[in-house]
Amino acid sequence: MSTYDTIRDAILKKQHIYATYQGHRREFCPHAIGMKNGKPQALFYQFGGTSSKGPLIVGADENWRCITISGLSDVTSCSGVWYSADNHSTAQRCVGEIDVQIEV
Repeated sequence: MSTYDTIRDAILKKQHIYATYQGHRREFCPHAIGMKNGKPQALFYQFGGTSSKGPLIVGADENWRCITISGLSDVTSCSGVWYSADNHSTAQRCVGEIDVQIEV
């Protein structure tokens, strides 16, 4: 299964994604996937792992990550507690042409 398909499937099943991005091992809840400017891209809520932005606080509005799929490696999915933030209903600009997105 491709990285895109793994993330797409995780959205449909409301599963976690574990991946490496920019040298950091990250734990995400994917919220949307599709295309932006001709490139596959996804909107994630990061709830664990490390980040170049510093320590994470679960539930914080600042944990949203807009990531180009080609930048991810070692991608796996698994079941777990779903994480998001109160500002999820805010219009996102990460994914222009949405393929699938989380139903909240």
